[in-house]
Amino acid sequence: MAGTSSAVVAGLTAAALAAVGLLSYQARMTVPASLAAAARASASPSMTAGPPRDHHSTALPSGSGTGERVVYSVDDNRVWLVDRGNQVQRTYKVNPGSVDPYPGMYWVTSRSNAIIGTDGTPIEHVVRFTEVDGLAVGFSAAVSSGAPRTEADPTVRTGGIRESRADGDAMWDFATIGVRVLVIH
Repeated sequence: MAGTSSAVVAGLTAAALAAVGLLSYQARMTVPASLAAAARASASPSMTAGPPRDHHSTALPSGSGTGERVVYSVDDNRVWLVDRGNQVQRTYKVNPGSVDPYPGMYWVTSRSNAIIGTDGTPIEHVVRFTEVDGLAVGFSAAVSSGAPRTEADPTVRTGGIRESRADGDAMWDFATIGVRVLVIH
């Protein structure tokens, strides 16, 4: 009987987490444009400006926050997964979509194990953290065994920041619902 109770509790917990993730995603998608613009405008100067840095370096940029977080540089096309002790657990290059997120602080709002991307590509380990003009933006890995996309098709609006499958696995394990994502230049 105890095993049945545990299974019921686990099932209810999983359903509740899925519902919260879905509601968070839906709430994010219904933010009025004026509020979204205000949030973008309030980005801290430390997130958008700072001393020049070597864009070829893999070092975590100064002014990129503290504590557990994902740091994404739109200028460098690089991600850092940073633990609670401010230690970089992994850093890697990514291939951005055609629509960049605005610099600022976000939180992982939803995740999907496997879906079809806006460009028609099968993708896995989707970790969403914002939207730009109604388009979801997040990290994902293409499932195909072919060469990864090197540049987004400018005629297709895509918010997928593509990672290798190995990097996508690392992101999936690290960036659960509620983990901070700091987008910098």
